[in-house]
Amino acid sequence: MSQAISGGHLTLAEDLTLSRVGYGAMQLAGPGVWGPPTDPAEAVAVLREAVRLGVTHLDTSDFYGPHTVNQVIREALHPYPATLRIVTKVGARRGADKSWIMNREPADLIAQVHDNLRNLGVDVLDVVNLRVGASAGPVPGSIAEPFAAVARLQEKGLIRHLGVSSVTPEQLEEAREIAPVVCVQNQYNIAHRVDDALVDRCAELGIAYVPFFPLGGFSPLQSQVLDEVATRVGATARQVALAWLLRRSPAILLIPGTSSVAHLRENLAAGEIELSEADYAELSAIG
Repeated sequence: MSQAISGGHLTLAEDLTLSRVGYGAMQLAGPGVWGPPTDPAEAVAVLREAVRLGVTHLDTSDFYGPHTVNQVIREALHPYPATLRIVTKVGARRGADKSWIMNREPADLIAQVHDNLRNLGVDVLDVVNLRVGASAGPVPGSIAEPFAAVARLQEKGLIRHLGVSSVTPEQLEEAREIAPVVCVQNQYNIAHRVDDALVDRCAELGIAYVPFFPLGGFSPLQSQVLDEVATRVGATARQVALAWLLRRSPAILLIPGTSSVAHLRENLAAGEIELSEADYAELSAIG
């Protein structure tokens, strides 16, 4: 596995080049990440605009909706552009009460992979992340059994590349002993930096680090410093928070989510912002 940077992209394998600013599709589901999009036409427009603007990294999961987000992706983009890579997740299911239930038994993971294949309309998935912990953070413990289960599906040709989500550094190393890992998807942003050492470790290993909740998630980022820097560089606070992440490590890939074409364009424009050393240092002090 190799890591090479070319412009606004990161190459992790011969057949895996991802735009550093991608798109996370979770917000295309209805309220509570449940049900179909509130505005189906806008959801389709967001996906098509993302591809038109050069996004090659689309993050999703069949437990968004559940199923409905992947179905909208298929409606909007299938047959998929040759450069587009869809990254999905397994390891959870949704309860009838809209709850998120960890679900990592091997038989369940197999079913989840097939759900993703069917709803996305593909024969093989570009990247599958095994989700281990929850949005609140990783849960310690061995992940050998579930990761080996998805690795077997990779051996059967149903998955091209594997990643992990919401994991500890120890779990990443355990996974790497079973099969190559191309990405880690953990919570990380300018104000939540528990994973600082893991970000650097991923860069050393040639593994992409993909922050979820890059803008704070359910608790949006708020900082006077962020606002002041944004004013100085002529951008929004959201854009500056994303630009800081891109500057933080060459291994970081972003998947900010939105259900609005206007916000999509704003997020993608963050990739063009150049922070000065002083701005970067001031922002880094937030965490």
